[in-house]
Amino acid sequence: MIELIEVKKSFGENHVLTGVNLKVETGENMVVIGGSGTGKSVILKHIIGLMSPDSGKVLVDGVDLSTLSEGELSHFRRRFGMLFQGAALFDSMSVWENIGFGFTEHTHLSEEEIRKIVREKLAMVGLSGIEDRMPADLSGGMKKRVGLARAIAMDPKIILYDEPTTGLDPIMADVINSLISQMNRKLSVTSVTITHDMKSAYQIADKMAMLYLGKILEVGTPDEIRNSVNPAVQQFINGSMVGPISVG
Repeated sequence: MIELIEVKKSFGENHVLTGVNLKVETGENMVVIGGSGTGKSVILKHIIGLMSPDSGKVLVDGVDLSTLSEGELSHFRRRFGMLFQGAALFDSMSVWENIGFGFTEHTHLSEEEIRKIVREKLAMVGLSGIEDRMPADLSGGMKKRVGLARAIAMDPKIILYDEPTTGLDPIMADVINSLISQMNRKLSVTSVTITHDMKSAYQIADKMAMLYLGKILEVGTPDEIRNSVNPAVQQFINGSMVGPISVG
């Protein structure tokens, strides 16, 4: 479904991705772990076509994104849903307008047709009856779930999650993790999640990949990563200050 081949990306002298190779199979939830500032979000932006690699290829459904025109890329992105780190809701829009934004922009559905879809998606994330509320009236966890409802609104084939549990208390983080797993099963989607929350990673991942020094250091099932003999992997997953990953 998704393949990154020797992807390199630099910002001036900052070489963020130095040759990323990663393959995500159809229907899989791949979780990319790694420290803050290591380039995890840059990988997501390449997958959805918001960034182009300096060299290398990004293939989605066998399509090389670099071969698409801006118009073709915009249309191609409709197969994606994305849950942003801060939910990224439009403050001036109600919940239903936020979730239905894609339909308003790209379809000719009536308001009532859009509202019907919005109610269905809100029910899937356990938030029935809040479609007319404003984002300012929602808790952090509710905003994340509205963001998830928006991500699945147009029945995407691929969902990208950017630090989905950041800023949430442990109980709400567990709710979000459970919803992500449910969405994968119910909707038969392919997912890529980036996080440094190891509890979340273990809970939702089919496969995990660790990004370190601009490359994918290791890929495996949660058990394989947990039992890795690589000292950098062990240092990160155990949150230890002792090891090859520098602190500071």
